[in-house]
Amino acid sequence: MSHPDSSNQRPPNYPAPPFPHQQQAWPGLAGKMSPRPDHGETSYRGSGRLQGRKALITGGDSGIGRAAAIAYAREGADVAINYLQAEQDDADEVIALIRAEGCKGIALPGDIRDEEFCKQLVADAARELGGLDILVNNAARQIAHDSILDITSEQFDDTFKTNVYAMFWITRAALPLLNRGAAIINTTSVNAYDPGEYIVDYAASKGAIMIFTKGLAKQLAAKGIRVNAVAPGPFWTPLQVTGGQPPDKLQEFGAHTPMQRPGQPAELAGVYVLLASNEASYATGQVYGAVGGNGGP
Repeated sequence: MSHPDSSNQRPPNYPAPPFPHQQQAWPGLAGKMSPRPDHGETSYRGSGRLQGRKALITGGDSGIGRAAAIAYAREGADVAINYLQAEQDDADEVIALIRAEGCKGIALPGDIRDEEFCKQLVADAARELGGLDILVNNAARQIAHDSILDITSEQFDDTFKTNVYAMFWITRAALPLLNRGAAIINTTSVNAYDPGEYIVDYAASKGAIMIFTKGLAKQLAAKGIRVNAVAPGPFWTPLQVTGGQPPDKLQEFGAHTPMQRPGQPAELAGVYVLLASNEASYATGQVYGAVGGNGGP
C-alpha cells in the first residue's frame, strides 16, 4: 500500500492549544477526541526496516502504541496489540491498517493488571505471530489529583499494576522466547526525571520504568537482547482526556513547551522503529526523550 512521501515536505502544522473542553470515561477512545490525534495513518511511509519481525505492543489501540503499530507494519513487521475491551473500536481500526500492509494483525484484548492474563497474552502473541522478537511495553494509567490525599490505595495499585507490574510480568514471560537481536522498548515519561505535581503516582511509576530499563539492559546485553526506553513529554492521546490532566488545564495542554503545543503520536513512530531496528544495534539502556524542547533525561 502506498502512502504520501513526506521526505521533501515541511513538517505538518500540528494543532496547538487552546483545545476544546472535553472529558471521556476511562480508558477513552482516540476516535472521539477533538482534534483527533495523528498516529501516522496517512503519513508514515515504510522502507522495510523491520521486514519479517514479530512485535507485541501493549496499549496498541491508540496513542503512542497505535503509532508504533502502524509504523511497524509499514516497515514489514507482523504486529499483535493488547488493549482493554472498551477500546475495541480504536483497536479495529489499527488491525485493519496493519492488515492493509499485508502483515499479520492480531488483536488480544484483556486487562494487564492481571498476572495470569499477562502470561497468556505473551503466549497467544507468540503463537499467533509464529514467534516474538520485539516487545513494546507501552500501556499506561494516569489520573491527576491536586493532592496526594486524594490518591486512593486502589488508584495507586491500578497505576503501578498497569505501568510497572504488567511490564515486569510481560517481560518475564517473553524473555524465554526472545533470541539474539530482539528488542524490548518501554514507554517511560518526562515525568520520570521532571515529575508533575498532579500525577505523583504516575511519575513514580515512570521513574521505576526508567530504572528497570537501565538495569535489565545490563543483564541482557551479553545475550544480544537490547532494552531501551522512550520518554515522551506532553503527547495528545486519550490518556489526557480521561483524567490524566486536571480538567481546567486540558485546554492549554502542551502550551508550556518551547514548541507551544503537545506532540502527536505520529511524531514518535520513527523513534520506536529505530530502537526496534538493527540500525540501533549498539544502543541499549538508553532513554530517548521527545519533549518539545523542555530538556531530556
